This record gives sequence, C-alpha cells and structure tokens, in this order.
Amino acid sequence: MAWFSFTGTNPSDPAHYTLVPNQPSCPGTQSLCAIQASNDGSDNPVLTNPLKDEITQALQDREPGTNVKLKD
Repeated sequence: MAWFSFTGTNPSDPAHYTLVPNQPSCPGTQSLCAIQASNDGSDNPVLTNPLKDEITQALQDREPGTNVKLKD
C-alpha cells in the first residue's frame, strides 16, 4: 500500500491524487488530506468501493479512517 495526497477536487477520481513517499503531514481544516491505497502501476491509487465508502464516511464523520487521513 502507498500513500497518495489528495491534490484535486474529486475524491472519487484517481487522477486527483499524487503518490507521495511517506504518510504526509496535513495542516489545515478538517478535509481530505491523503489516502492509503494500492498503486495501479501508473502512480494512481486503486479506488475500490470499500475505500470510496471509507473516504465518504471519514468526511461525513470528520474522523480519519484506517486508510484515510484528514487534515489536522
């Protein structure tokens, strides 16, 4: 599993993430910072349905998940 920083506007679009070497630090407001996912071979995350659900839940609850990091 790799870490991908959220760098776009659509959490469901793999192109809106950037592969990073380590878990990022995320100052700012409570919004999506990064996800941990498999690399698709083109340095994009594999957004499985369970991961999409985890992202949605984390944003709704304003609580990070196992594979979802929110801004601090």
